[in-house]
Amino acid sequence: MRILLLSDIHSNLEALDSCLAAAPTYDLVVNLGDTVGYGGNPNEVIAKAQSLGHVFVRGNHDKAVGGLMNLEDFNPVAGLATLWTRDQLSPEYLEWLRKLPQGPVHVDELPGIQFVHGSALDEDEYMVSARDAIAPLITDPVPVTFFGHTHLQGGFVLSGEISEAYRPGYRTVGQPESSDWPLRRDRRYLINPGSIGQPRDGDWRAAFAVFDSEAWIVTFYRVPYNLRVAQEKILAANLPQRLATRLATGR
Repeated sequence: MRILLLSDIHSNLEALDSCLAAAPTYDLVVNLGDTVGYGGNPNEVIAKAQSLGHVFVRGNHDKAVGGLMNLEDFNPVAGLATLWTRDQLSPEYLEWLRKLPQGPVHVDELPGIQFVHGSALDEDEYMVSARDAIAPLITDPVPVTFFGHTHLQGGFVLSGEISEAYRPGYRTVGQPESSDWPLRRDRRYLINPGSIGQPRDGDWRAAFAVFDSEAWIVTFYRVPYNLRVAQEKILAANLPQRLATRLATGR
């Protein structure tokens, strides 16, 4: 089975459309959370995400927009975007956000694989470094965990009792690219497909991944999208300018 892994779309319709256009054939779509927040098309992005499939994990921005967490946990820019998004969404979509499941989420056809937003131990945990990944890798016996939240494409692998970080290698900046990560069945992995709508690894291109559960290979993708239009929508909504300018730097 080939699983298309989407995460942290953050209401960026242009980035989502480019990722879907570049994606190879797949059998299942899994959304790892933060479908909304920051960007200018929350209703349109939710509608498209729903049309792709039914396997979702809630993210912290999904919870915040749905009124399920305190905005004191957000910085002022994220808080303003949350309130704006809440005002824009239809009642149907707000209710949908409130009902999204907390990770880990499992799919019957995919034993040994789970899907979370932060980690299996804490849905809001940021796993940025190999040190952060140690506890989830050692504590949780599930071989492969796909996560989002950090907006950093790549992952971690447990070798013995040591967690090692992995980042895909790319050669260009403005062109579509892909990078394969063959997995070993005798190790444990935490894998992040990267953020579609708000990358934060210094690469502005939208990020996603595809996992082949038979070949046991993750393929990471980076694709350019219509950055200018996405920025203009943020500015037209009178959202903080920082949300538009940082799209260009991937920070």
